[in-house]
Amino acid sequence: MPVDVHLILRRDGESGPEVLLSRRAGPVYASGLWHLPSGHLDPDEDMVEAVIREALEETGVLIETEDVTAAVTVHHRPPVGSRSRIGVFFDVRRWSGRPRIMEPDRCDDMDWYPLEALPDPMVAYCRAGLDAYRAGLPAAVHFQQPGDAVEHRPDGPDRTRLQSGPPVGGVEVPYRLRVFAEQAVGRIVEATEVSWVRTGSRVWQLAGPGGGTWYLKRHRGAKFHDREVAAYRSWVPALGARAPRLVAAGTSAQAVVVTALPGHPLHGMVLGAADEARVQQALGRLVGVLHRSAPERPAASATAADKIKRHLDGARPYLADGDADLVLALARAYADLPKPTLVPTHGDLQYRNVLLDGDGEPLLFDFERSEYNTATRDMVRLSDTWTGRPDLHAAFLDGYGRALTPAEELRLDCEAAFDAVSGIAYGTSHDDPEVTERGHRTLRRLRTQHP
Repeated sequence: MPVDVHLILRRDGESGPEVLLSRRAGPVYASGLWHLPSGHLDPDEDMVEAVIREALEETGVLIETEDVTAAVTVHHRPPVGSRSRIGVFFDVRRWSGRPRIMEPDRCDDMDWYPLEALPDPMVAYCRAGLDAYRAGLPAAVHFQQPGDAVEHRPDGPDRTRLQSGPPVGGVEVPYRLRVFAEQAVGRIVEATEVSWVRTGSRVWQLAGPGGGTWYLKRHRGAKFHDREVAAYRSWVPALGARAPRLVAAGTSAQAVVVTALPGHPLHGMVLGAADEARVQQALGRLVGVLHRSAPERPAASATAADKIKRHLDGARPYLADGDADLVLALARAYADLPKPTLVPTHGDLQYRNVLLDGDGEPLLFDFERSEYNTATRDMVRLSDTWTGRPDLHAAFLDGYGRALTPAEELRLDCEAAFDAVSGIAYGTSHDDPEVTERGHRTLRRLRTQHP
C-alpha cells in the first residue's frame, strides 16, 4: 500500500495556531488546490526521513529528526481508482530557515493560515488529516466515492470518519482539553468518558473536588461545534432547567463544558404504554417551547433532488423492491409542497438524546445538530417510536399544542424517507446496523402509508 507523508509546519499566530500551506500549480494532481507540503517515500526511506526531505525540497526549511512528531494517520481512497493509501501527518514546531516556494513549477503560492480558518479550495484528503489534527485525534478514514470532487467542499458529502485512540498513561482527557476544562470549572479530580460509540465527538463526565459535575464535549468538527454553541447561546435557555447550561466554549479546542442534568437516559428504558404516552406528551411541550424560542424564518427556495439522488446511489444496493420509486415519488411531492417556515430545532430528536428526571419529566441534551429547520424535521427520528403506536403520535402533538396540517404530515413523511435513505447509505458504509435498520423500518412504514 502506498504511503504519503504530510508536513504540519506549525507556528503561533495572533489569533491562534497557524499552519503552512502551499497551492499546487502546473500539470500536477490537484492543481489550484491548497495542500500541506507532502510527498511519497523514496525507496528504502523511512517516514521521518521522507518528511524532512520533502520539507527541504518544497519549502527550504531544515528540520532535525528530534523535532518531528507523529500527529495523524489517514487511510485514504481517492475518487478515481480503487487503490487506497496511507497518509502520515507529522507535527513540526521547530525548524531553521524561512519557508519559501522552492518548486515554482509545482507551486504558485505559499502562506500561513489559522488552523481554525483553513482556506478553500483545499485537497479533501489533506483537509481530513487536518480535521483529525484539530480534533486531537490520532487517525481518520477518508474513503471517497466515484464522482466525488478532489477538493474539499463544505456543502459536499462528508467522507471523513475520525477515529479515537486509547487513553495514554491512564489520562482519559487529552492535555489541552483538560486545561480548557479546568480553566472553566477548576481542578478536575475524576474524568470518565461517556461518549456515544457511533459519533466522532467525545464526551467526558467531569468531577470536581467539591462534588460538582460537568460534561466536557470535544466536537468532531467546526460545523458541529458552531451549531451547538449558537444553540446554547440563543434558544436553549428558553428550556430553563430542562436542558444543560453552557459553561464555556473553546473555538480552538472545538469543545464545550456544560452543566449536568439530573436524570436517566430514556434510550433503552422500559416504560408502560401509559407512562410512555405521558413522556411523549411532555416531550411535545418541551419541543414546542424550543420551536417558539425565536422568531420564525422563511425558507429559502431549494431542492433536495441532488442530495436525495446521492443518498439513493449509496443505498440502492440495500433497498427493498419499490423503495427507490417510493423515495423519488415523495421527492416529487416534496417539491410541490408550499414553502415552509423555519424554526429553531434540536436537529437529532430521538430517545438517546432525552433524559427523564425523578418526576418522569423529559430533559433535552446534545444540540450539535441544532439549526433553523422545519418543525417536522424534529419529528422525523422521533416518529420511529410512533410506528404501531398512534397513541404516542397523538400524545406528542397534544403536548406540542397543535395538530400538523395535511401539508406538514406529507412533509414529515418526505423528510422521514430522505432520512431513511441517508441512514441506510451511511449505516451500510460505516458498519452502523442500528441506523441502517431504522432506515429500513421507516421505509416499510411509509410503503404502507403510500402504497
